[in-house]
Amino acid sequence: QVQVVESGGRLVHPGGSLRLSCQASGFDSAYYAFGWFRQAPGKGREGVGCTSVGVGKGFSWYPDSAEGRFSISRDKDKNMVYLQIDNLKPEDTAVYYCAAAQAGYGCYRSRTTPSDYDTWGQGTPVTVSS
Repeated sequence: QVQVVESGGRLVHPGGSLRLSCQASGFDSAYYAFGWFRQAPGKGREGVGCTSVGVGKGFSWYPDSAEGRFSISRDKDKNMVYLQIDNLKPEDTAVYYCAAAQAGYGCYRSRTTPSDYDTWGQGTPVTVSS
């Protein structure tokens, strides 16, 4: 069964850091693009970063709003993808989702396209509060 499962969400104080995990199963994550998205209460889903695969090392994309606080990494041996979030702010409170797309889709140099992703996790909640 092809699936991704997020974990690591919790309550964090402002200014803290958090690493979210995305465990892929049923497929080799090394051949897929991954995106991280979030949805805050009452708001739409937004992309916070993605990582592609391709010739060489691939690339990652982050929106300007990420302000350099978000970083995606992979552990191919563990079939894992991570989202590191630093200097957390109350406005980062949301449910965070991991999604996988076939190589060449989903993650582009200027954007990420949610409709390209065909495997989504159930989300992991992050609350930033003092």
